[in-house]
Amino acid sequence: MRPTLFEKFALGVSGLTALTIGALILCAPQTFYASYGITLGQGANLLSELRAPGAGLAGFGLLMLRGIWRLAALPVAMAVALTVFIAFPAGRLVGLAVDGMPSASVIGALIVELIIAALCLAAFRRRLWKPAPSLSTVQPAR
Repeated sequence: MRPTLFEKFALGVSGLTALTIGALILCAPQTFYASYGITLGQGANLLSELRAPGAGLAGFGLLMLRGIWRLAALPVAMAVALTVFIAFPAGRLVGLAVDGMPSASVIGALIVELIIAALCLAAFRRRLWKPAPSLSTVQPAR
């Protein structure tokens, strides 16, 4: 089944968001984190540890976007979008509970992530409980 316009919209928003943020962390981590009021040092270890997940997030964004145009990539794109945009706010909520209140810009990021998660859940709701036909090992009774 082809993706609906709403599903394409959700994948576009989630994919562009993940790709943009991931690329910024990968290419300019000091600038990106300064926007959150976080000052990074120049240490190669720290920057490497930040750039690596930035590259991963950018890659996930590309996978989300691929699901818009390639039907075969749609199930993976939806799973990645839901995983990223549910896991990020979950991690921030754990941080809020354990570490206390972060800056307003981090709370703003949490709100955006929750909105994208809700958008993806709403867009993909009719597919969430259906098994992927090509992955099913159970043959229908005749």
